[in-house]
Amino acid sequence: MSKKPQQKRHNGFTLIELLVVIAIIAILAGLLLPALTRAKQKAWQTACFSNLKEIGVSMQLYMDDYNNRFPDRRDLKQSLPGGWKPWGSGWPTSDPRCAWAAVILQSYNANYQIWTCPGIQHNAALSSAVQVTEAVTNTPDSPISQYWMWRFDHYDDPVVLDDFWGKTPEQAFADLVAANDATVGFIQSFSDVEITVDPYFPKTIPSVPPGLSGAGGQSGGRNRLLMDSHVAFYKDTRIN
Repeated sequence: MSKKPQQKRHNGFTLIELLVVIAIIAILAGLLLPALTRAKQKAWQTACFSNLKEIGVSMQLYMDDYNNRFPDRRDLKQSLPGGWKPWGSGWPTSDPRCAWAAVILQSYNANYQIWTCPGIQHNAALSSAVQVTEAVTNTPDSPISQYWMWRFDHYDDPVVLDDFWGKTPEQAFADLVAANDATVGFIQSFSDVEITVDPYFPKTIPSVPPGLSGAGGQSGGRNRLLMDSHVAFYKDTRIN
């Protein structure tokens, strides 16, 4: 009795098997990528948190050496590269960039990296915006500052109520309350008063350029250093 010829076995995948594998990979990627994105954003937020804490410590050390007064370096506010660049087109007439602080606090913390927000570094539109990045020196490889200090945003003489140049915390708080600035919100104590914040561009302001509208250093909110030296993350629906 003759044997039946054996069928040849193929070692490769069939087209259907390949399509199934590709579909599974696509599903896994769809599940994992958002999680990886959230993990990266959380890491940036944590690093920014650490930066602001170090800035707060440096500011307190400075004030301990200068009779518990905030710095008054309105001269640097004007003389640093680019000078004072007040915003227009629906934005406040002010310049909250704070390279001046990176200069004077350098003797208390020599690490200029604490002035660069990690979330900003990973957003080309934000990091290149004139309202965000400010050079510390005129050299091509100058350190940069990418945080905002709204309470040091003018160089008026005398100092306006909204600004803290040369004031004690008590005077700064009283003046800010007296200014009745609607953008500050209701404040009851030092823990409500912002000193430093990572940049953000609310999408509710029509004049914000399309590439910046809703953009910020953190996803869905912003990190803030408060007057009592603590740092907190605040959710903000105006930020993507």
